[in-house]
Amino acid sequence: MPVQPTPRPGIMEISPYVGGRSTASGHANTIKLSSNESALGPSPKAQAAYRELAGSLHRYPDGGATELRMALGALHGIDPDRIVCGNGSDELLQLVAHAYAGPGDEIVYCRHGFLVYPIATLAVGATPVVAPETDYTADVDAILGLVTERTRIVFLANPNNPTGTYIPKGEIRRLWGGLPEHVVLVIDSAYAEFAPTEDYDSGIELAGMAPNVVMTRTFSKAYGLAALRLGWAYGPPAIIDVLHRIRGPFNANAAALAAALAALEDQDHIARARQHNERCLGALAARLGAAGLHVVPSVCNFLLVRFPDESGRDAAAADRFLTERGIVARRMEPYHLADCLRITIGLEAENEALAQALEAFMTAPAAGADAGDDR
Repeated sequence: MPVQPTPRPGIMEISPYVGGRSTASGHANTIKLSSNESALGPSPKAQAAYRELAGSLHRYPDGGATELRMALGALHGIDPDRIVCGNGSDELLQLVAHAYAGPGDEIVYCRHGFLVYPIATLAVGATPVVAPETDYTADVDAILGLVTERTRIVFLANPNNPTGTYIPKGEIRRLWGGLPEHVVLVIDSAYAEFAPTEDYDSGIELAGMAPNVVMTRTFSKAYGLAALRLGWAYGPPAIIDVLHRIRGPFNANAAALAAALAALEDQDHIARARQHNERCLGALAARLGAAGLHVVPSVCNFLLVRFPDESGRDAAAADRFLTERGIVARRMEPYHLADCLRITIGLEAENEALAQALEAFMTAPAAGADAGDDR
């Protein structure tokens, strides 16, 4: 037998990321509530900017994302030279791991944290260290209790996907204060635009003052530009310099840069998206709670819904029930939440269809044992 190339240790331990399903067999108009996409979609200004670029597709993008970084700096009151853009915030998370961890090192993240964290950890040969959560929420003491001299990075999604929970500003500061200086704290704030609470902190202030804190953000959620894959990171000059050195030379494409720049100029659209989410999030949570389901309190544009541990009434049965009606939610087995579905906040009619379906599911005779995972 010929000798095959061998991947580095850790690679074959990675479970490839699988996104939420987009279709339900037999339904031409699927209600997709599986990927935390913006209910209102992108700003019309962003759409126009995207279309206007069609005649310039033979030109390379600005490799430094200069205009976008300047606009982000102006909007958030931060130094644009301390911003780096990437092919989604996913790329930036992986770049941090690539730059600061390797074999023999450890990376800490929460048990129900974003699936990119274990992927990034194993891809660089580092050891994953998983911190338990309390009430589906990051536990600062649990995280700090797992930090050792081998820890190089702590990944924290705040708010967290898929739970929708967050820890307040004081806890963020306590976490940072308890970390050794050599540990990079990455605050993944993909859902920051949706978090309305007074005590929420995206990490932008801490990333502006601390030498070992990076905040990541995305245009995929509130800005509705998921198809274009664009994220950004803000942090200390030394870390941002490192990320610039190892990123691809044109890692943010021209269409994404143009659309994002226009989207930043339409903050009224973001305000409408936030208002829609605030209105629908509470209403849907109350509706599902009244149906007998446990809904984890969320500040994001989705709900984590826990189903009974009962054959025919569990999360797998609920997923099949919804799919048969053309509604696609997200199964949570990869997040160690097999008894849950994650459900995106959609348009009013979509939320109503979802609520009616789950009300019917909870009152209908149980359909029997799980026939298998149809993801």
